[in-house]
Amino acid sequence: MKRFFLASSCIAVLALGACTDAQTESTESTIDALTAAATTPVETRPTVQEAREFLEAAERDIVEVYRVGARAAWINANFVTFDTNSLVADASAEGSKLSTRLSNDAKRFNGVDLPEDMRRKIDMLKRGSNFPAPNREGAADELAKIMAGLDGTYAKGEFSLPKEVFDRKDVKALFTVKQEDGTKLYTGPEDGVINLGQATKMMANLRDPELMKQVWEGWRTISPAMKDDYTRMVELINEGAQELGYPDAGALWRAGYDMDADDFAVEVDRLWGQVNPLYEQLHCYVRGELNETYGNDVVPLDQPIRADLLGNMWAQQWGNVYPLAEPADAAPGVDTTALLEKNGYDALKMVKTAENFFTSMGFQELPDTFWERSLITKPEDRDVQCHASAWNLDDQQDVRIKMCTEVTGEDFQTVHHELGHNFYQRAYKAQPVFYKDGANDGFHEAIGDMIGLSITPEYLVKIGLLDKDGVPGENADIALLMKTAMDKVAFLPFGLMVDKWRWQVFDGTLSPETYNDGWWALRTQYQGIRPPADRPADAFDPGAKYHIPGNTPYMRYFLAHILQFQFHKAACDQAGFEGPLHRCSVYGNEEVGKKFNAMMEMGSSKPWPDALEAFTGSRDMDGSAILEYYAPLMTYLETQNAGRSCGWNRDAE
Repeated sequence: MKRFFLASSCIAVLALGACTDAQTESTESTIDALTAAATTPVETRPTVQEAREFLEAAERDIVEVYRVGARAAWINANFVTFDTNSLVADASAEGSKLSTRLSNDAKRFNGVDLPEDMRRKIDMLKRGSNFPAPNREGAADELAKIMAGLDGTYAKGEFSLPKEVFDRKDVKALFTVKQEDGTKLYTGPEDGVINLGQATKMMANLRDPELMKQVWEGWRTISPAMKDDYTRMVELINEGAQELGYPDAGALWRAGYDMDADDFAVEVDRLWGQVNPLYEQLHCYVRGELNETYGNDVVPLDQPIRADLLGNMWAQQWGNVYPLAEPADAAPGVDTTALLEKNGYDALKMVKTAENFFTSMGFQELPDTFWERSLITKPEDRDVQCHASAWNLDDQQDVRIKMCTEVTGEDFQTVHHELGHNFYQRAYKAQPVFYKDGANDGFHEAIGDMIGLSITPEYLVKIGLLDKDGVPGENADIALLMKTAMDKVAFLPFGLMVDKWRWQVFDGTLSPETYNDGWWALRTQYQGIRPPADRPADAFDPGAKYHIPGNTPYMRYFLAHILQFQFHKAACDQAGFEGPLHRCSVYGNEEVGKKFNAMMEMGSSKPWPDALEAFTGSRDMDGSAILEYYAPLMTYLETQNAGRSCGWNRDAE
């Protein structure tokens, strides 16, 4: 999702959802300190008291800029117009100017022996935002205008398909709804112009390779126009990062994880190495099943899979093609969408149910303002940014979600995820403004997803969605695990490669001329995915993924997919659960909730290993819980893939 205001200290990106995270002294700050100590006469160095006064003034300025910027960004996301784009660009520019000023002023205290808490705050300010503007006249305004424009271009994205496409029975059925009086109403485009929501529905449900190729390529016609602005933005934020002492913006991003920037790159490769064997078995199995559906010409067994065949516009999750890969010899699982429809759920009831999960663990109910001010369903009368997101507009109680919720099992999971952000935001509301954020950005994304892992059949019985005699037996475990793996396990390499691409853009490994080739090289290397046809010379396919023009760092999602399983295992161990990890639900367990809340209350006030240890007992992120969770599926996949040629040519184009 787009993380808008998870920390007030992320002042430079008030409208752009790219907050920095707390860290201990980086290698760069240590070098700065040594240099300053060696060159600054002791009698002229700032004092601890001056540092304290600086931090107090910085906090006041941050709160004020945040207050204005948060509301401008909320209005812009809910009313996407030329004027609201301008408002949010202005607010973002003010935040960027403040961030630049505070970053440079904070350097004065490099050589000062400060208490640990003050040093942590100073280092956070020195790093500024993930998108620092250069410290020169006009740079912050230019950067803010570009970033708001990229975001707006994506939000308004549309493309055309031949009108005869919408005369097809399978397409017409997708956009036809049954009304209360029994009549059917066509809700699809009349002129062949479709938006992302409509295109996403087509990608999820259609099984015609040629039509899916048209839709997939059509959406990517919105992004070439972004390329020049994106290139200029990279130049600006690299310049800003270098002024802060980093080689490039990628190094700045990686420095936000309580470890050296290069060490963090090694750490994520280590985590990927833990889970890659499971992904490769899943890839091999799914490719084999798609081959049986589409044949060798469409799905060759020795090549990466066509990206348009996996049921998702970005092939980042594959759950929509589960019916094509459903284990033939496994009992069926649970159709949550059908259960929601059968029980008369609407969008509001879905959100209420998600809230109930958190309150069952002892968390306080959401405030009335949440229900009054959130956007839960898509308005009919205006453009909104539909990408689901969680907001905290005052760093206290004014939490909200923005989501074009539909009554589906996928959105049922998503509302739990988004409320996880809100409950985390409220948990650390008493922290100083500098620490109102997750322990690292992966923590924030993992909270709600950890709750989502407790949405088991047994949980659905407890809330009245499923009859007790409808709970699948152990013979359905493979189907249940396969369905979730096609979303969660399939996502892992995508979650990793998005920022790996940006790191290569930032450090110059990729030039504007090779942006697109580099994107597909990484997708092939990590995901085993390829485009359905050669891409045009002017293609800018990264821009067709929201988080690139929306400027939201993506490594948080990879880390979240590691951490959510680690959190889940720790919670189930604390609850005394005995049985397969995928059958555990901590719904109603207030003891787990109490310990979980204690971790969340820390915010980013301590290095993330401290927060992780407070809940899990370990100071290391660890992918082994994923392997435990999916152990029965791994055995099944290895059996099914026996005799198949797995893997792919990682240099394939």
